Amino acid sequence: MKSELLMQVQDGFIIICMFFMAILIFLCLIRAIRGPRLTDRIISGNMIGTMTIISIALLSVLLKESYLLDVCLIYAMVSFIGVIVLTKVYMGVYREKKKKQEENKDD
Repeated sequence: MKSELLMQVQDGFIIICMFFMAILIFLCLIRAIRGPRLTDRIISGNMIGTMTIISIALLSVLLKESYLLDVCLIYAMVSFIGVIVLTKVYMGVYREKKKKQEENKDD
């Protein structure tokens, strides 16, 4: 009986945590849309990915399905690669813009 009560409390806590994570994901989505800079958007996209991984892990514990943890690992790798690619693209655009500014200064 005590074990059942603990399981119900744990399940309720996990559901509350998942609800809180959904709110945080929504707030990060707003930050990603509003910006104002590209770096804000990249960071908020990374945060959305991280919180999605946490939500999937919580769902794995709630449903007692271990295969969802494999999904978390794959999602983490894809999210990491996505952030790296976006950062590389941003750095290339930044360098080109800086180079053009230096050329315009010299003229």
